[in-house]
Amino acid sequence: MRLVAGIDGGQSSTVAVIGNERGSILGRGAAGPADEIGAGKESTRLHDALHGALDLALRDAGLSPESRFDAIVAGISGYDGRVYGQAPALASDRVVLLHDTPIAHAGALGGRSGVVVIAGTGSVVYGRNDDGWSCTLGGWGFLFGDEGSAFAIARDALATLMRAQDEGDAPLARETRAACEFFGVPSLRRLVHAFYKREISRDSLALFASEAMRFESLRSLADRGAERLALLARAAIAAGACRRVAFVGGVFSDERFAQRVRAGILRDVPDAEIVESRYEPVYGALLLGYRELGLGVRELQR
Repeated sequence: MRLVAGIDGGQSSTVAVIGNERGSILGRGAAGPADEIGAGKESTRLHDALHGALDLALRDAGLSPESRFDAIVAGISGYDGRVYGQAPALASDRVVLLHDTPIAHAGALGGRSGVVVIAGTGSVVYGRNDDGWSCTLGGWGFLFGDEGSAFAIARDALATLMRAQDEGDAPLARETRAACEFFGVPSLRRLVHAFYKREISRDSLALFASEAMRFESLRSLADRGAERLALLARAAIAAGACRRVAFVGGVFSDERFAQRVRAGILRDVPDAEIVESRYEPVYGALLLGYRELGLGVRELQR
């Protein structure tokens, strides 16, 4: 039996799945975060996350921990082509490490060509065609962009509340109380201090986005982010990407946000095909593993 594994290494957790040569899913495992943001050469974060998730997937599949793989593809959040800490030593004839955007694309579109619009903690638009051409738009990170992401919506909402407090804007008092209660802090200043001292992580701050979007006074911030993502999707299509588009990420669970991105794309590209995401990113990594081996598996059996 030939074994293939796909791994999704994120900022909060890592998931691995194992499949055989026919596309049947044999096992699944999860471990801690895999990103190397701020990691030094002594860091074992990436190594431990990939090995831990894969070991648990082997156990779930009832396979020997000494099993060897024909191919492993791991998409890693923030990966830029190099490992900064201890490199993983995965038991495979072929190991591919890449950014997590392509695995999200492969999963959402089932390995087909098209555009994926990702709006989770961060945001990015990625287009890929069957001939190997690809483009990445947005995805500049929480300091320089990521419009429409949960972090950007939460950040901009909190900044709006902070400016309102400076200006004595009483109408936003209810929103300010909600923010302080959400983070369990007595004031916006305490919230700021907690974030800069890393008592509140970026992921935790991003969770406030869904709360912020409940308030009509803050809703325009998410609307602007949705318009920006629609613009980037249109730009990817204009650059040559197939007009098939899928949405990925937790922000799209908000129907108004998803509809605004959808409408923004169709307004200028009326023949665009907006499709439901097919598989989660970890299965996209598995599909890319099959592609590495030339197996042509497009349907997964779970």
